[in-house]
Amino acid sequence: MSPKIKEILQHVPSWPAEDQEELAEVAREIAARRTGVYVLDKDEEAAIREGIEQLDRGEVVSEEKMRSFWKRCGVL
Repeated sequence: MSPKIKEILQHVPSWPAEDQEELAEVAREIAARRTGVYVLDKDEEAAIREGIEQLDRGEVVSEEKMRSFWKRCGVL
């Protein structure tokens, strides 16, 4: 392990929980990139399940509304 990483990891326990979660997310993304497998955390899995349940109930948004949303986000 590099000295920079060792130093950073020594400080992590003193960070706020949201910063620790952000670090964990970045680490998961790096691991996924290296292995080709992304492991969902509990919140991501719950969000996907909720989205599927909404679709099952017929709660959908038109393509036009989604396009507008993505434009506002700067994706399109």
